[in-house]
Amino acid sequence: MASPSRTVQRIHFEDFGGVEFERLVFAYHVRAGWNNLAWYGQTGSDQGRDIVGMDMFDASSPRRTVIQCVNRGALTRTKAEADMQAAVSAPTGRIDAIKFVARGSISAKARDAVEASARALSIEHLTIWSAVEFEENLRLRAEDLLRRFCAGEVFPDSGDDIRRFADDFAGLNDDEALRLMAPLFDRPAFRTPFHQESSLPAFLQAIEDTIGALNTGIWRTRDGDEIRRIPSLHHLRDPLTQGHVREAARQVDELRRVFIGGLRDGSIKPCSCGKSYCHTFMLNHGIDRKLDQLRMRVTRCVPIGPSAI
Repeated sequence: MASPSRTVQRIHFEDFGGVEFERLVFAYHVRAGWNNLAWYGQTGSDQGRDIVGMDMFDASSPRRTVIQCVNRGALTRTKAEADMQAAVSAPTGRIDAIKFVARGSISAKARDAVEASARALSIEHLTIWSAVEFEENLRLRAEDLLRRFCAGEVFPDSGDDIRRFADDFAGLNDDEALRLMAPLFDRPAFRTPFHQESSLPAFLQAIEDTIGALNTGIWRTRDGDEIRRIPSLHHLRDPLTQGHVREAARQVDELRRVFIGGLRDGSIKPCSCGKSYCHTFMLNHGIDRKLDQLRMRVTRCVPIGPSAI
């Protein structure tokens, strides 16, 4: 028999204090993988910028973004325009985008007015989240933080302490942990047919990064910089689920072994131009089919994939 549907009541963020809301916004963006986050609102002199950070995932390339928390009943054009003007004029450096996160609803008229003001200030990238949109993203990427917030747990005062708080996955269940691990496999290295791969070094780096993130929970960029923290396979509580993820990690390691072996025996031949990220390479002996089969085996090992994101 089908279980009854569960109604999720919307969170009224306006019932919480402005500082508490800013702490939650900061913690969410830590969990979402933004880099170099700084919370200016806590100093009382934000110059139109409550939070500044690098958006690493929601854009085609990283953007230095001002996140303005709308700690009032409505987002007005006058207030938004003043905040945007202060942000683009602040002495702390160039910004690429502005994002408003509101505690309440935002009308279509208000959105249109703020977007018009952004264009007038030559701001190319603008994001506006109402409370509903913010809640939806919290439930997608950080539902445990939302639960702790609504349960009255006090978030820390400083940005560094909030960062450590958001990286604590003690309250996650296995389904939530798997959703946070899912983006590891939703990337070209696991989707693009190998004969269409654009960079052999990038492919190998993505595979090695995946192995490291599954085992340690630290997801790094190609250059070795930390992108974000995610649960590792050691956070999983159910032995069967953990076993599936361990097998996925083993299969990814096998994928790496076969790839490196192909480079050594000549079945994968880089271009002789000497450029490390040249897109040209040659394949022999069906090595591309073998690698594609191994990648399919990886994604079948564990209930993680694009549908889980």
